Amino acid sequence: MLESLSQEQLAKLKKVRLVVFDVDGILNSGQLNFLADGREIKSFSILDGLGIKLLHKGGIKSAIITGRRSPQVELRAEALGINYLRQGREDKRIALEELWQETGFDAESTAYIGDDLPDLGAIRCAGFGATVPNGHWYVREQADWVSTTPGGQGAGREICELVLAAQEKLMPILEEYL
Repeated sequence: MLESLSQEQLAKLKKVRLVVFDVDGILNSGQLNFLADGREIKSFSILDGLGIKLLHKGGIKSAIITGRRSPQVELRAEALGINYLRQGREDKRIALEELWQETGFDAESTAYIGDDLPDLGAIRCAGFGATVPNGHWYVREQADWVSTTPGGQGAGREICELVLAAQEKLMPILEEYL
């Protein structure tokens, strides 16, 4: 898992204390599904959910910053114990900077994963910026790391395990399942 990382990437990951996730395109496939009455349906990967729980076991906080507002995201965040939730935030960089001011985290201690242009500012200003292979091409060029797993299919889990592995916390957590 870590063998493909540069020393610079590894050094950045070792400092992460907060992982911030976009929703549409990261924790789900990015498709919008509506019922006939206009209500929205969202699907989330169970893989990502366990990844976030593993992060918490490793003492790392989690946050969601999303441009849309939905009760489904609020319910999912609550079910996973997400520490910080910001919905309806089109400018993710400003939302991230506000989160830092409110919590005491900073750029160096933060990993951010997003997939599209509204995420670009946050990806660039976070200590470790990540995206997915199905993310926008320009975002992939600007990110520190691109997951091997597409958004909505476990990419969130992949970054969680990457952070934990870089900090030598992953294997002790996994061994708890034996």
